[in-house]
Amino acid sequence: MSIKQKTIQKEVSLEGVGLHTGKKVKLTFKPAPENTGYTFVRTDLEGKPAIEALACNVTDTQRGTNIEKNGVIINTSEHVLAAIVGCDIDNIIIELNAPEPPIMDGSSKYFVEILEKAGIVDQEREREVYEIKEIISFKDEETGSEIMIMPSDKYEITTMVDFGTKILGTQNATLNKISDFKEEIANARTFSFLHEIEMLLENDLIKGGDLNNAIVYVDKKISDKTMKKLSKAFNKKSVKVKPNGILDNLTLHWANEAARHKLLDVIGDLALIGTKIKGKVIATKPGHKINTNFAKKLMKIIQIEKRNKVPHYDLNLPPLMDINKIMSILPHRPPFLLIDRILELSDNHVVGMKNVTMNESFFVGHFPEAPVMPGVLQVEAMAQCGGILVLSTVPDPENYLTLFMKMNNVKFKQKVLPGDTLIFKAELMGPIRRGICHMQAYGYANNKLVVEAELMAQIVRKPEE
Repeated sequence: MSIKQKTIQKEVSLEGVGLHTGKKVKLTFKPAPENTGYTFVRTDLEGKPAIEALACNVTDTQRGTNIEKNGVIINTSEHVLAAIVGCDIDNIIIELNAPEPPIMDGSSKYFVEILEKAGIVDQEREREVYEIKEIISFKDEETGSEIMIMPSDKYEITTMVDFGTKILGTQNATLNKISDFKEEIANARTFSFLHEIEMLLENDLIKGGDLNNAIVYVDKKISDKTMKKLSKAFNKKSVKVKPNGILDNLTLHWANEAARHKLLDVIGDLALIGTKIKGKVIATKPGHKINTNFAKKLMKIIQIEKRNKVPHYDLNLPPLMDINKIMSILPHRPPFLLIDRILELSDNHVVGMKNVTMNESFFVGHFPEAPVMPGVLQVEAMAQCGGILVLSTVPDPENYLTLFMKMNNVKFKQKVLPGDTLIFKAELMGPIRRGICHMQAYGYANNKLVVEAELMAQIVRKPEE
């Protein structure tokens, strides 16, 4: 069953302080076009630079998941991202006027509430979901932490934590389906151990911390000196330890709130894969480092599989467009018309075909003794397929030309020889704006990927005669 992509209906904002910086920060969620994914924007910096929430941009996981691009940083992204995933959103812009989102109460609760207030709406294009077909795992031998994912008919997560302390021993938590996130996970607050708090205070960190946004587990005897420091840091006359071993600021929402918060972190960190997942995650002693390393591994697997996935089409069926229909749309003509058929066409992708024969004009001069189709012509053929896609968006395509603007990441994988049947697939990487389209294109022959490239082209109206 296909599911439409989702974004929010209107712009919404909230304010708070960053946990580590203590600075006041405003966060604004904005609707985003299809295929945008999750993108942070720093409105306090010149040019309002954007950072895509992707695992490849993770640079540091010391006290949260921090992403960076071109020197621009977003700290502690995980609680916001978990809320977005928990609300089943595909595309959103997250604007910040500081490096770090507000910590709020240390959970995802307030982000979920404001996203629901914004309204969640369906978009036109279908959501892509990566289905796990075999067990994939990642283990940190040093810490014993491990994450694995196995096939399942939905996205579900189990976390198991063991901190090796009497006060917080072994716990586990499970989220059976994302629609339960709000009720089961969103309210789980961040937590810390007393020894960590002492270290952070010594280093002048957690400036935004107070006793309302972190559960503090007391894993050692507290000296009077430390008590005074904590009282000052948290703006309290005094602090005490409850019988259950936490500071006296908070009442736990669940006995296993720590495990639930770790599950929240896993959801936020795995959002950085950049694709919705269908599979069951089991995370043992998870942390931001192993979470994001696992996200990087899974992201790479998905990219390789997508790139190498050879589409299969029944070439005996009547094509969507034959050569005459193609010539009524494209301005190209033999010998420079390099596609013979269009097999599929939608709002965001096109599939075309070319039969490579020995009587191609380019074989006369291009290695005539050992004929190989020139790589540049393979790219041109993919671009002509893309031209069909972009020209299908105007009512009178015969009055337009498609002009190359840019090509990136061009790779030739295999030789293309006379007798080969080339299948080209081009997919939009974003909405067409002002006649400019950005596409990812692939070419296949003999059940192998032979060429790939990112292409940018623009349609312009033909000059009047």
